[in-house]
Amino acid sequence: MSDRRRQLPSVDRLLREPGVQELLQVAPRSAVLTAVRESIEAARSRRAGQPESWAADIQDRLATRGRSNLRPVLNATGVVLHTNLGRAPLAPAAVEAIVAVASGYSNLELDLSSGSRGSRTDHCRELLCGVTGAEDALVVNNAAGALLLALSAIAAGRDVVISRGELIEIGGSFRIPDILTRSGARLHEVGTTNRTHLDDYRRALDRDVAAFLTVHRSNFEQRGFVASPDPAALASLAREAGVPYLYDIGSGLLADLSPWGLTSEPRVSDALDAGADLVLFSGDKLLGGPQAGCLVGRKALVALCREHPVARAVRADKMTLAGLGATLSLYRDPASALREIPVLRMLTLSAEEIVRRAGRLLAACPAVLSPELLTGESAVGGGAFPGAVLPTTLVSLHAGPLGADGLALRLRLGATPVVTRVAGGRVLLDTRTLPDGAESRVGAALELALRE
Repeated sequence: MSDRRRQLPSVDRLLREPGVQELLQVAPRSAVLTAVRESIEAARSRRAGQPESWAADIQDRLATRGRSNLRPVLNATGVVLHTNLGRAPLAPAAVEAIVAVASGYSNLELDLSSGSRGSRTDHCRELLCGVTGAEDALVVNNAAGALLLALSAIAAGRDVVISRGELIEIGGSFRIPDILTRSGARLHEVGTTNRTHLDDYRRALDRDVAAFLTVHRSNFEQRGFVASPDPAALASLAREAGVPYLYDIGSGLLADLSPWGLTSEPRVSDALDAGADLVLFSGDKLLGGPQAGCLVGRKALVALCREHPVARAVRADKMTLAGLGATLSLYRDPASALREIPVLRMLTLSAEEIVRRAGRLLAACPAVLSPELLTGESAVGGGAFPGAVLPTTLVSLHAGPLGADGLALRLRLGATPVVTRVAGGRVLLDTRTLPDGAESRVGAALELALRE
């Protein structure tokens, strides 16, 4: 039996095909040539052999290559702050603000009243102070950058006292001790992995201490025989010793989510009220804005950070400042923040609304997948509220011959990628993290996945 792969056309022959000739009229020859070679190689490597239409296959490859690598996806996982999917989706007001400054010039570093050079650090300063109650504020490119800057400005060459139980690893294998070392500060561990007391910090004061540092363990929980000093007591000791107290709270929670049972994350205002001199947090987690690092607290310490050379290396760009500013503006009215900021809206959805959403999605799913409703749990994600339980209603799909992993793969690779869960041999869809009205788009994606 002859190998059908030996009958594959040459590159030159395919370039003379009428359909490919049409593509050469609208696309660069080099791009078409690459797509032709990829099509032939794909046919050579698969058992099915040649595609039904060479021109159509080549056109699809051209379209795929012309598409941006960074694409929007539909998040049906139920993980609200999904780090792999870009964490917090932005409020409409934030998107509008970003588009406005990105599509033209802006007064990023221009004082409009005087016509002289201004500072980009002014743009979110008043808003951050207003919603947190801090004396001063500074925005940089991310939370790790904020910590690096603060330690470089305040503690280079001196000791930073931190509990051994807070030497955590955050996403992407970045570790707090590594950031601390890169700043030039000396790490001074106190206490044990599970228990650290106020006296441990007090005894550390016989060294050349530049600051106390607390890092909130936001991506895991310690239970059982554990102890940590109350932030207010630690702030009081730092004040007596004349050293600043830095508190990295991580998630940037500004809203009060306790009515929905979400209580284990410190709010920015709580950290400041406890007496922290400088509070550090992310912009793209529970705050619900773009990726950013925020530093708020005592004016003298923020000024040290603002004037340090590292500040330029980690400065925020105009789009970050625009999106963050618009997000912070929503917090002036707590009800508006809960309604308009997607992260807060998803976290506070009622069980009844989730059931309604799941019912609409169920109706949009192809019957051949035998869709049914199941009770389950969503997750906050992003290292926030690690022990929180968010009851939800899932749409469960039986993938048949494709298998759950096969259907999930086809959904991810579709024209509109849909990211799902796979568990117990089924594909699970959680509507908590889907945009309003996305049911028909998910249904269409499922129909397409079954046809391919």
